[in-house]
Amino acid sequence: MDQPKLERLLRLMKLLTANNYLTVEEIAARLSITPRSVYRYIDTFREAGFVIKKRDGCVRLDKSSPYFKDISELIHFTEEEAYILKSAIESIDENNILKQNLKKKLYTVYNYKILAETIVDGRHGRNVRQLVSAMEKGQRVMLKKYASSNGNDIRDRKVEAFAFTTNYEQVWCYCLEDQEVKLFRVSRIGAVEVLQESWQHQVAHIAGYIDIFRMHSSERLPLKLKLGLRSTSLLLEEFPLASKQLRQISDNEWMLETEICSYDGVGRFVLGLIGDIEIIDSPEFLQYIADQVKKMNDSLQSVSD
Repeated sequence: MDQPKLERLLRLMKLLTANNYLTVEEIAARLSITPRSVYRYIDTFREAGFVIKKRDGCVRLDKSSPYFKDISELIHFTEEEAYILKSAIESIDENNILKQNLKKKLYTVYNYKILAETIVDGRHGRNVRQLVSAMEKGQRVMLKKYASSNGNDIRDRKVEAFAFTTNYEQVWCYCLEDQEVKLFRVSRIGAVEVLQESWQHQVAHIAGYIDIFRMHSSERLPLKLKLGLRSTSLLLEEFPLASKQLRQISDNEWMLETEICSYDGVGRFVLGLIGDIEIIDSPEFLQYIADQVKKMNDSLQSVSD
């Protein structure tokens, strides 16, 4: 199959799996091809085993087709992975033909909202797919046998799930029982049942803030750190989104200015590289680090005694 045809097939697949039904004429206009070509491509999908749905003169690909299930089980991208992918492409020399071809092929089929997904553990893949389906349709779900963090409370939770964290480890939901937005960890969900009930609390569907160290809370604490070459490199390796808050101040020094939800995430990072990081204008965080160092010293002292 030649490259232009493959590209048109992929773009057609994207159109046919969107939420809205489209007529053949509308599809032809969007792809700048003839209706006859649309029918020919649809026949190609059907022969390959995809399920084609028709309604009121409109067509679409049924997402229950086996291939979609296989793909959704295997491939999802986190926001960080999408950012790395974008950065990798942009880092190629501007005049490099490979860069232009990569961007053209990728962005004619996908956009960053589609890329901003995650790699999901196979054990939880079905639950994630059910949640994604419910979000697309604006339906409530029942989180079956959800185990709370204390481990003593295992029960069903009826929620309106509306967004995932950047790594899909947790899902933002409006909890009907507590009447507030809460985070539920995907690994603690026994199963997800999509209910025939539409959302009723969209106004409350506001995801909380998650900092670059993947911590979340209702508060935001200012943070300013001067990092050396080693700590900067490790920061970008472990937390790629930090690059948005980094600025170079010398050949071997960078300044990180951001807001964090708690000192726990950044604290673990700083303690591991304490000789290469200077805490700037953050006396509370400096005290937190001093307390953690004292705890470690006390622990080591008790072991030596």
